[in-house]
Amino acid sequence: MAELRTVEGPNAGGVFALDRESAVLGRLPGCDIVLDSGSVSREHARIQRVDNKFYIEDLQSRNGTYINGSQIRERHLLNDRDRITLCDVVMVFNDDPANNKTVGSRGTVPLLETTAMMVDDDESDGNNSTVMTRLDISSGSSSLRLEVNPHAKLKALMEISRNLGRAVALNDVLPKVLDSLLMIFPQADRGVMVLRDATTGKLIPKALKHRRPELLDTVRISRTIVQGVMASKEAILSADASSDARFNASESIVDFHIRSVMCAPLIDSQGAVTGVIQIDTFDQRNRFSRDDLEVLASVACQAAIAVENAELHEMAIRDQKRSRELEVAHAVLRGFLPSSSPRIKGYDFFHFYEPANELGGDYYDYIPLPGRRLAIVVADVSGKGIPASLLMARLSADVRYCLASEPSPAEAVAQLNRVFFSANWEDRFVTLVLAVLDPLRHELTLVDAGHPPAYLQHAGKVIQAVDEANSRLPLGVMENAEYVQVSHSLDAGDRLVLYTDGISEAMNEKNELYGLQRLHEQTTVPCPGVAAYGQSILGNVKEFVGKQAQSDDMCLVCLGREKQGG
Repeated sequence: MAELRTVEGPNAGGVFALDRESAVLGRLPGCDIVLDSGSVSREHARIQRVDNKFYIEDLQSRNGTYINGSQIRERHLLNDRDRITLCDVVMVFNDDPANNKTVGSRGTVPLLETTAMMVDDDESDGNNSTVMTRLDISSGSSSLRLEVNPHAKLKALMEISRNLGRAVALNDVLPKVLDSLLMIFPQADRGVMVLRDATTGKLIPKALKHRRPELLDTVRISRTIVQGVMASKEAILSADASSDARFNASESIVDFHIRSVMCAPLIDSQGAVTGVIQIDTFDQRNRFSRDDLEVLASVACQAAIAVENAELHEMAIRDQKRSRELEVAHAVLRGFLPSSSPRIKGYDFFHFYEPANELGGDYYDYIPLPGRRLAIVVADVSGKGIPASLLMARLSADVRYCLASEPSPAEAVAQLNRVFFSANWEDRFVTLVLAVLDPLRHELTLVDAGHPPAYLQHAGKVIQAVDEANSRLPLGVMENAEYVQVSHSLDAGDRLVLYTDGISEAMNEKNELYGLQRLHEQTTVPCPGVAAYGQSILGNVKEFVGKQAQSDDMCLVCLGREKQGG
């Protein structure tokens, strides 16, 4: 006759004959196989016999049913010596006990890789775990007034200090803390450290240590206990039956099926709870005492500092790595920008670029075209940081392709828009202004794609090089948007100013914008040469900003036909 043999948890060693067509496993007294565990659901799973084969199915339990470490989602065929795990209860299915007598020995049962997971206790069972002792450590070690043997406390602290040694990485610190605890508490069977993820806030088991190999299985940690300890900042001793006055030294407590658990919070230097240490024992005759709890609480204070230091160390390493990566990325992205100004007889150029952060999303370029023409591009990718920088790098290649493949500036920008739109950059867009200089004809052709207005100093006055009627949508807003080109003749002394909104929207300490009006006025100031002209604009902007931190990338490009080239 097939049977289930309990190898871990309450009723360990118990055998249940599967002599019915159907057997329900759960916590309710009315179940066919009653499992005395608070985390097991009232009716947790069902085993059915069909054509002399046994199948198990989960009855929508809170914490799931596992076969050989894998959670089942539908009815599952049981094979001989399969391990069935229901929270902290582990049973072995024996299809033919007469021919498999060794199954009663735990050492012969196939063991799986150790894992740990958080489980929710049944709401109605929230008080099933008997908390015998509480110890407040909300203020760290300063709040502890330990009555335990000072020699035991000193030995524990020296042991954990020696074991931690120079370990600084979190993956080294956590196991060493648990190694120390298993040496300090010889009756402990296993220890686990649970930390709160700084990003998601979830509780995650980070380290687990076993003393007895027969306990190697999926370890389930009560979320109720962990959250209660973290909320109260109290170390707790649960089910301290050995110190309960109701029992004496000669009385067996095996039938009570309650293991002894100690759990202590990890409290950092700022008073925040970052996780817990939990150790437990299956030895029902050698349970933890209040003295043990006091030692664990003292160890937890030192362990919390070690964990905090390890996390700070890892954060510093991540920051250093990120800083190096940003430096490399910055150098790569700068490689997409011109290293020097063009050399065209009769024309001078000035450019300035300064990102607000390590990586910027503004873009400018000088691109030679057939017929000795030159394209000057200034663009601003929406957003900041790495995503904007990656788009800027992509844009630099697409601009050159479109200029080479289309006959006119307007058609090149239209093609660029289609390419950008088809890439499906979601809510990203680009404002861009393209100026094509023909030095042989002294002519300038401009196309504006939603960019701040370019200013042209021409015939003794400053005008917008592309008026509002000829400005069009930014790239990426509408797939088939049309663009218009506007041409101007260039006389000796004429100058063009192209920029991004980091210039016009620069802000001072009073949160006032520099604005287009100030920029327009500054472009009318006479200067000897294009370089001085560009510097005068930058100087005026920086004087206005003062000590206010830069909030956006700043890009400025100026070109001019000098009198000696006329």
